[in-house]
Amino acid sequence: MPLLRQLKFAFRSTDILSVGQPGVSPGEFVIQPAGKMPASPTAETAVLLRVARELLRANGAPRIAAELRVEWNSRLKTAAGRADYRQKLISLNPRLSEHPAEIDRTLRHELAHLLAQFRVGRRRIAPHGAEWREACRDLDIADEARCHNLPFATKAYPARFVYRCPNCRQEFPRVRRIRRVIACLACCRKHNGGDFDPRFRLRLSAHC
Repeated sequence: MPLLRQLKFAFRSTDILSVGQPGVSPGEFVIQPAGKMPASPTAETAVLLRVARELLRANGAPRIAAELRVEWNSRLKTAAGRADYRQKLISLNPRLSEHPAEIDRTLRHELAHLLAQFRVGRRRIAPHGAEWREACRDLDIADEARCHNLPFATKAYPARFVYRCPNCRQEFPRVRRIRRVIACLACCRKHNGGDFDPRFRLRLSAHC
């Protein structure tokens, strides 16, 4: 049964939430993983997980296929999905249920992040760089865009905290206080080969 038909069947018997918040900016380098592990699989997550694992195995990544988890994350808001390589976790925005034809593509978009990182090992890569684009081609979404254009409602929140890199002085406005160890990704790449360097840890410079 095609994925879209399987998901339509699953959605008919599952209640899905639709609120959330965005994740970490690509300009920040997260060292400590965050977020809850996914809950028990429901009908649609079981379908997605099976498809995702088959795609990973077909592209030479059986190890992460075995560890992979898929969840519907009600904390996502403007993002259609999110990939966490450390947890081998793909989180999808529940509002995708309003656009069933986009679910498979979003799943492959996030899988491409995991596959690209798996292929390069510990080396840091750009979130939507050449490695990700190659993985997209291998997952049959060669024309995939960096961002989705789905009509998700957005709500702007004023930045109350401003963090600054002590080296390049770039500022990172945040709605909430940062509670993880985060450094300036650009400086880590430029001066430490892409590995985390405490010299570039973001520091709070303003609080409104």
